[in-house]
Amino acid sequence: MIDATSTALSGLNAASRQVETAASNIANSTTTSSLEDSTAVGALETAQSSLETGGVQSGVIPKSPGIIESFAPNSPFANSEGLVGSSNVNLAEEAINLKLAETAYKANVSTLKAVNEINDALLDIFDDD
Repeated sequence: MIDATSTALSGLNAASRQVETAASNIANSTTTSSLEDSTAVGALETAQSSLETGGVQSGVIPKSPGIIESFAPNSPFANSEGLVGSSNVNLAEEAINLKLAETAYKANVSTLKAVNEINDALLDIFDDD
C-alpha cells in the first residue's frame, strides 16, 4: 500500500531540492574562472526518480557541460585568447524550474491537507459511536 503522507513528503523534499539547485545556479550565473580551473562553480541539475514504494527520490548532479567558454579579455581569469569559463546557466530555464518546483510544492501540500481531512473524518466517525 502506498502511504500518501510519505509520498507527499518526498515530493516536498524534491521540490525544495529543485529550488535550492535553481538558487545556486542563479547565484553563480555570473561566476567566471579560468578554463583550466577544475574547481570552478558549474551549473547543476536536479535528477528525480520514482520509488517503487511511492514517492520520489531526488539528487543534485553537475550539468553537462557545467562550464562554457565566454569572451572576457579584461577578466583576470582570461587566457591568451581572452576566454574564461562561465557557469552554463540559462536564467529563463531556472525561472521555469522555480515555477515547476512551486507547482509541485503546492500539489504535495494539497495532498497532505487531503490526508489530514480524511483522517479527521475517520476520527469523527469513531467519535459518533
